[in-house]
Amino acid sequence: MEFRFLPAIAIVLTAAGALAQTPEPMMPMMHHHEQGVAAGTSDALAPDTRRAVRFPRALREHTLASMRDHLQTLQKIQEALAKQDYDFAGNVAEQRLGMSSMALHDADEVAKYMPKGMQQAGMAMHRSASRFALAAGNAGATGDVKPALEALSKVTANCVACHAAYRLK
Repeated sequence: MEFRFLPAIAIVLTAAGALAQTPEPMMPMMHHHEQGVAAGTSDALAPDTRRAVRFPRALREHTLASMRDHLQTLQKIQEALAKQDYDFAGNVAEQRLGMSSMALHDADEVAKYMPKGMQQAGMAMHRSASRFALAAGNAGATGDVKPALEALSKVTANCVACHAAYRLK
């Protein structure tokens, strides 16, 4: 079975990568309010209502580095999906984001400083990444990437929900 949307995904991801590496802004400068309108938000100047979570300085830096690693991992996963390298996408997801990554990111130590909702959001992200890893492996066997893409959207939805609710201080 041929999937015609995979080349389109590759084109989009390639273009996104090129834009990310472009030093000049691709859009004209906008005022904060205009950026909010362009992004689909109602008021870009709204106060930050996320709950501030205090971490010891060293743990805060470690946690921020872990989150940057998560973002980099999501990029690697998208690149692998565009190349139809489903096994790599699943493996990197499990090792860097999934339940297998908990020790790598010192999850037990970090969780001590998180409010319950933040802990739950983090666990949901790790669990959804492990589910994605399985779905990516299945895509390699079946050729049907849609369940893997749906699973990946749940991973990023967990990231977005947590970042919308909490900020490290």
